[in-house]
Amino acid sequence: MPIGMVPAGTGNGMVKSLLDSAGEICSPSNAILAVIRGHTRSLDVATISQGKTRFFSVLMLAWGLIADIDIESEKYRWMGSARIDFYALQRITYLRHYNGRVSFVPAPGFEEYGEQTSYSGEPSCETSTSQQESLNIQQPGYLGSDVKLENMHWRTISGPFVSIWLHNVPWGSEDVLAAPNAMFSDGYLDLIIVKDIPKLSLLSLLSKMNDGSHVHCPHVMYLKVKAFVLEPGARIDDPTKEGIIDSDGELLARGNVTYKGNVKCYMAYDKLQITVDQGLATLFAPV
Repeated sequence: MPIGMVPAGTGNGMVKSLLDSAGEICSPSNAILAVIRGHTRSLDVATISQGKTRFFSVLMLAWGLIADIDIESEKYRWMGSARIDFYALQRITYLRHYNGRVSFVPAPGFEEYGEQTSYSGEPSCETSTSQQESLNIQQPGYLGSDVKLENMHWRTISGPFVSIWLHNVPWGSEDVLAAPNAMFSDGYLDLIIVKDIPKLSLLSLLSKMNDGSHVHCPHVMYLKVKAFVLEPGARIDDPTKEGIIDSDGELLARGNVTYKGNVKCYMAYDKLQITVDQGLATLFAPV
């Protein structure tokens, strides 16, 4: 069933990506016209898994700086979209570095990133009663890709990290071209990694996100991956504090002594795995 999208949120990254691909301005009227015309296009869907818990993502997953800005800036929602820029300056001033490790199956041409490793098995984690009840309801539905990950060629990169960002489409919001080389249904996710970076360079990097040129910064690793495993850790400055994992603007997981909020987490702040189903979803598109 095709899904029609209208920009009515803070970021609107998905509909911006759809309309921009046809050279159209991101507006409700253009989005509605795209639905009326009835043209469709396929979209990759990422399955995020941890034990028996599944979360399906179509836009992005973030851990570190981008996730902290996206989720923690909610307390300034009254500022509108300006909250993102305002809180980004705070987070750069008091920059956090996180321990952790990422493992991935690189797309052809990106095999030089990281060090060779092997698949360590699907993440397992205890689920809460509420999570288990949700799982029982969702079991008859689609449970994600059954690809044999142990047969793939894995690479790994260890922290500390400033930011890990996975993107399915080019635009993260109407003014952030997060992954300029991302495609709607190529079967890969675009991975943006930032490790050690001076604060002034990071400020410059963030200012270049409106045109996608940040991916050419020497402090950025930008590659495509078929599968991905995140093992998040604690902050370098205070090991008692952990971070936030954000997917499609939702608080996916939250570590110790971090932003509280009112939102229930879907997963534990622990190892999780992401696989991609090529073209699983269908969207109404301008062309």
